[in-house]
Amino acid sequence: MTNATSPAILNDLDADSTATSGALFTDLIARYLADTRDAKGPVSTSLAAEELSRRFEEPMPRSGSVLRDVVARIERDAIRDANHLMHPMYMGHQVSAPLPAAIWTEPVISALNNSLAVREMSPTLTAIETRVMRWLTDAAGLGARAGGTLTTGGTEATFTALLAARAHALPDSWERGVTAGAAVVLHGEHSHYSVTRAVAQLGLGTRAAIAIPSRDFRMDTDALAKRVAELAREGARIMAVVATAGSTATGSFDDLEAIGRVCEPHDIWLHVDGAHGASALLSLAHRSRVRGIERASSIAWDPHKMMLLPLSAGVLLVRDERDLDAAFAQQAPYLFHGDAGERIPDQGVRSFMCSRRGDVLKVWVALQRYGADGIAALYDHLCGVTRALYDEIARREDFQSMHEPEANILCFRWIGSPRRDDASLDQLNRELRERYNRSGRGWITSTVLEGRRVLRVTIMNPRTNTKHVTRLINGLTEEAQSLL
Repeated sequence: MTNATSPAILNDLDADSTATSGALFTDLIARYLADTRDAKGPVSTSLAAEELSRRFEEPMPRSGSVLRDVVARIERDAIRDANHLMHPMYMGHQVSAPLPAAIWTEPVISALNNSLAVREMSPTLTAIETRVMRWLTDAAGLGARAGGTLTTGGTEATFTALLAARAHALPDSWERGVTAGAAVVLHGEHSHYSVTRAVAQLGLGTRAAIAIPSRDFRMDTDALAKRVAELAREGARIMAVVATAGSTATGSFDDLEAIGRVCEPHDIWLHVDGAHGASALLSLAHRSRVRGIERASSIAWDPHKMMLLPLSAGVLLVRDERDLDAAFAQQAPYLFHGDAGERIPDQGVRSFMCSRRGDVLKVWVALQRYGADGIAALYDHLCGVTRALYDEIARREDFQSMHEPEANILCFRWIGSPRRDDASLDQLNRELRERYNRSGRGWITSTVLEGRRVLRVTIMNPRTNTKHVTRLINGLTEEAQSLL
């Protein structure tokens, strides 16, 4: 019997497995990192969505191309007109300019391709995830019974946390479902949209999501205490209170200590959405922002934000690891083998995902390479540059800050001179942001705050410094003058 002829593509696989082929990608990435670090070229594209779409209008390739040509096309067609988060003038969304060692870890994760569904599929990475979760629960002060799991981000983490809260408050809900009016969830009016989305997806209905008013962009704890007392008198069941540590709009931190004191006498599950701000736990200068976080039943924490990891690397931590297991009360004997109580548990039983990428490796590598203190120093730097922007605006008469920054996010408004009405300023600030971003000299975001259109900056690049925020304000001023 003769062996069947191997398909020709196996030769391509062998050729692509060499260091020479890998160098095509690593050299490309190194060039990209160097160019953006040195602020070469525009921060983003000036092309419209339709123009970019036409670049990729082609039938599915039936035969392959030379790898070098494919890499060249990545550089020409994908990278050139992307948002360059490594550029120091990118001050846009809450997506990091990632740490280099974590970037280089990505191909290792892909090469191993171990799924963290169960320990037997990923023996070393499961052990690493268990250890990293212990580091983070210790940092949050959650105690010896705490545990956690990696998620795709804060949205999944908050959803999973509220699923655990539902199991705690309504233990029959997994089998029997949820009836109307069964429970409510209280949250700040500036909480992330994922909170009300999760309440609806859990079958409680959006009417069960009760917004607590804010004071200075933080949850009003007096209003919270009053609402909890009212609901208790009415006999309503409060499934959870969701506090925010580092809000999306302004980076504000709720008073977790005070909120915890409200929740504890009523045995209310306290979830802290610290997707953005929980990294303050690593910083001696800023950890007071999250004082009281140890009172939480669960915490969402995104290392892909202020720990500067590449997407995606989210985390959910719980005070009692058994609550995380109870959130997914499901049997799958072909995969899960009843290892509850093991020191190194299967992670798939406590996650929405079965096929779970080994993203924990880049978290572990980042901490090994830079240390918690090194990452904390970067956190402090990002907050310091944002404070410098706030101080720069305070010296100007043509700009107005909307709040004092608590982290690395600042909302402000171009007001110019002479003063204009709010409607005119809303339109001008909207157009100013669009013109500035199209110019290529920088990239910022915009939001609506207290009914007014404002400019929003998030400093997520360690190479952004005070000279860059001065350049930002000067650039916005020039665009505003041109606009008028």
